[in-house]
Amino acid sequence: MSPATRKVLLVIFDYLVITFGAVLFVMGWTSFLLPNGIIDGGLTGVCALLSMVTGVPVEYWNFGLNAILLIIAWIVLGRSFGVKTIYAIILTSILFRVLGGDNLMFLKSVEGQPLEVGEKVLVPIIGGLLEALGLGMILLRGGSTGGTDILALIINKFWPVSLGRFYLISDFIVIGLLMFIPGHYFADVIYGYICMGVFAFSLDMVMMGKESAVQVLVFSDHYGKIGDYINKEMGRGVTALRSIGWYTQQDRQVLLVMLRKTELPSLVKVIKDIDPKAFVTVVPANNVYGEGFDEMKTGLSKKKK
Repeated sequence: MSPATRKVLLVIFDYLVITFGAVLFVMGWTSFLLPNGIIDGGLTGVCALLSMVTGVPVEYWNFGLNAILLIIAWIVLGRSFGVKTIYAIILTSILFRVLGGDNLMFLKSVEGQPLEVGEKVLVPIIGGLLEALGLGMILLRGGSTGGTDILALIINKFWPVSLGRFYLISDFIVIGLLMFIPGHYFADVIYGYICMGVFAFSLDMVMMGKESAVQVLVFSDHYGKIGDYINKEMGRGVTALRSIGWYTQQDRQVLLVMLRKTELPSLVKVIKDIDPKAFVTVVPANNVYGEGFDEMKTGLSKKKK
């Protein structure tokens, strides 16, 4: 198989995974949460609230608000979020239209349907799991559903606010607002918080922290080929550290590289192809500042007169 063919197949595979992930993500909402009057946080939660108040379907709010955020992000951050993110946003909007409302009732977790759940407390748990699994698949293939991800990056551009703290506060507020919607009660808010917790924990399990990084040490006699791949194909810097094998007393080179956790699977696959006997260690690094990672921020600086 030629490199060009392999590259095309990889792109097709990425979009298939993103598509399946989008189906799972939307089903978490349309099959379990919304039919039972429960919402989670994020922009989708905002869209659900707006739909309850105005009667305008969720998919229209989802597409419109994401489009506005993308334009603002392009202006503020000076870059786009990629074709995969745009594809995921459009696809989720379409899926909300196809799977939402009174369509395909056999996929709704309501009384008399195959997906009916006897204990309501299980509904937010199942919905949160589907959300996390679907979103995790999208993120791992380089996409995003937009929403608060974009808003958080815009805010973090100027203020040194933890992204995790931003998500927690915004989701807490969005879910709490459900209590002010006619026909909803405090119990619905509690179910929403359960869903929020399940979603956050499950997404971490799927992603291992999508914004965090890892420090990788590679011990291999083929360090040259591996280092070239990291530098040229992945666009990451790599440092060769001189070391001595204590048992053999021989000099050798150890590669040190910092990666996003989402980049780790592709590197491990390449290392295995180049040198199946390579020894690799991976250490979590939750805060990495510099080119290719996070920018060091101390807040908005005041202009000198």
